[in-house]
Amino acid sequence: MTALGQTTGTLRHFLLGNRNWLAAGALLTLLSSFGQTFFISIFAAKIQADFDLTHGSWGAMYALGTSVSAVVMLWAGGLTDHFRARTLGMVVLVMLAVACLLMALNPYAVLLPLVIFALRLTGQGMTSHIAIVAMARWFVATRGRALSIATLGFSFGEAVLPIIFVALMTLFDWRVLWGLAAAIALLGVPILARLLHEERTPQSMATENQSVGMDGRHWTRTQSLGHPLFWFMVPALLGLSAFGTAFFFQQAHYAAVNGWTHLSLVALFPIYTGVGIVAMVVSGFALDRFGTARLIPFYQLPLVAGFLCFAAADRLAIVALGLVFFAMTTGANSTLPNAFWAEFYGTRHIGSIKAMAAAVMVLGSAIGPLITGILIDWAVPLGTQYVWVAAYFAMTTAAMWFGVARARLRLTVAA
Repeated sequence: MTALGQTTGTLRHFLLGNRNWLAAGALLTLLSSFGQTFFISIFAAKIQADFDLTHGSWGAMYALGTSVSAVVMLWAGGLTDHFRARTLGMVVLVMLAVACLLMALNPYAVLLPLVIFALRLTGQGMTSHIAIVAMARWFVATRGRALSIATLGFSFGEAVLPIIFVALMTLFDWRVLWGLAAAIALLGVPILARLLHEERTPQSMATENQSVGMDGRHWTRTQSLGHPLFWFMVPALLGLSAFGTAFFFQQAHYAAVNGWTHLSLVALFPIYTGVGIVAMVVSGFALDRFGTARLIPFYQLPLVAGFLCFAAADRLAIVALGLVFFAMTTGANSTLPNAFWAEFYGTRHIGSIKAMAAAVMVLGSAIGPLITGILIDWAVPLGTQYVWVAAYFAMTTAAMWFGVARARLRLTVAA
C-alpha cells in the first residue's frame, strides 16, 4: 500500500471511530458564529442606523460588552474542568438562543452592551471554548487532526452565514433574522445531546490520557501566569483577535469607503474560508508530526502581507489576495494555539488555562473595534490603520520566536 493510501486509510479510521465527538465539536464551533464578530458585524449598519450611533459609540458599546464577557470567561471557562461537554454545551446553547432573542427584541440603545455581553460570552466565549477544550483533552496523539476537523464549524460559518444573512436582509427586517439565529441555536441542543450520548468525562479522560507539559508536569493556571512564555504569547493572542475582529467588524465601512457594495465584499469570504480550511487541515497534520514548538512562532507572518494588501487595495482582487494571506494564519490559528497550551502546560488543568487565553482573545476582540471605530471618527483611514496592524504582527512574530525558543528546552527535559 502506498504512503498516500495508508494516510487515507488512517484518516478514514480516525473519522469513523470518533465521528460523534468530532461532529459535536464542529456543531459547537458552527453555532458559536452567532456570537462571533463576523456575524454581528453583518448587522452593524442597521444597528447604527436604528439606534443613531456613530462608529465610535457603536465600537465603544461593543468593547464594553465584550470586555465584561472576557472577565466572566476567566471563571466560566474553568467549568469545563468539572462538567461534561454535553451538559455544559446544552445549557450554553440555550443561553445563546436567549441572547439572540435579546438582540431581536431590544428597543433601547442603552441595553446594547448587555446584549453584546450575552452574545459574546455564550457564543464566541463558551460555545467555542467547550468544543476546543474537549478536543484538546479527549485526543492526545491525534490532537492536531481532531482540532482541525472540529473547528471546521468556524470556517463553514464564516463562509456561508454572511452571504445568507446579507441576502436575507434584502427580504426581511434584521431583527427577524436574529430570531432565526435563536431558533437555529435551539435546534442544536437535541443534536448535541444525541451526538454526545456516550461522552467521555473530563476527569476520566484527563486521567487516562494525560499529556504533561514543560518539566514533565501539569501546570496550574497560577503557575502558567507566572511563567514568561505566557506573556510572550499574549501580544499574538491579543493582536489576531483584536485586528482580525476589527477587519470583519468594519467590513461595511471598508466596502463603502472603497466604493464597493457590501454584498460584493462578503462574496469574497468563501475564498477566505476555502484557504482557511486547507491551512487548518495542513496545520493539524503538521502539528501531529512536528509539534507546536517548531510551528507556532511563525504562523502570524502571513498577516503582515495580508493587512498590507488590505491597506493598498483599490480593487477587490487585491482584497481577495489579502484574504488568502489572512486565512493562512486564521486556519493555523484553529489548531496551533489550542494545542500549544496542552503541549507546554499539560492537560490536567487545560480548561482553566485555556479560559485564561480565551479571556485575552475576547478582550482583544473588544479592543480592535473600539480602536478602529475611534480612529475612523478621527478621520484616520482604514488603509493607514492596516499598515500599522501589519507592523504589529511583525512584532508578535519576534516575541513568539523568542519566548518559544527559550521554553522548548524545558519540553526536552520533559521528554
